[in-house]
Amino acid sequence: MKATAPHYLKHHFLMAMPHMADPNFAQTLIYLVEHNRDGAMGLIVNRPSGLNLADVLEQLRPGEPVIPACQHLPIFSGGPVQTDRGFVLHPADAQFQATLGLGELGVTTSQDVLFAIADGYGPSPHFIALGYAGWEPGQLEMELVENAWLSCPAQPHILFDLPHDQRLAAAAASLGVDLRHLSTQVGHA
Repeated sequence: MKATAPHYLKHHFLMAMPHMADPNFAQTLIYLVEHNRDGAMGLIVNRPSGLNLADVLEQLRPGEPVIPACQHLPIFSGGPVQTDRGFVLHPADAQFQATLGLGELGVTTSQDVLFAIADGYGPSPHFIALGYAGWEPGQLEMELVENAWLSCPAQPHILFDLPHDQRLAAAAASLGVDLRHLSTQVGHA
């Protein structure tokens, strides 16, 4: 039997299947920042945290006035791991102190990107999240075999151009799937 190379899903979306029982991930769309033999890391892109950039800047730059426009820039709950750590997805051509290139996108974890956004010269478009979703080696692969997730190549327009409550359905529609018509029962054919 011929061995095949592993297929990794970096720069893909993961869509929680309707039967996902874990409240951390039910009805989520996740952008996979990394996926390799050492595990996977992603950001939930459709779950607002209730915070905005002004709230975060009050903690990072206490005593400095916050630009009113920052009150309209939502912060998302990126996942249940390290919920005090920030991540900003943006076009790859923007570089900051801690930017990792992901192909056509970059992810920045340093505060300078938040200050740049607040001061009006940051990357556009952008997506800001606190926390991330993580998987140990082989864990995501097992969850995929168990039909917990549906995956498709990530499409930046879904992430940046659509309202958060339309992103999951749009990602599924890119595969010709309507998640509302899938069973909530788990099974294998």
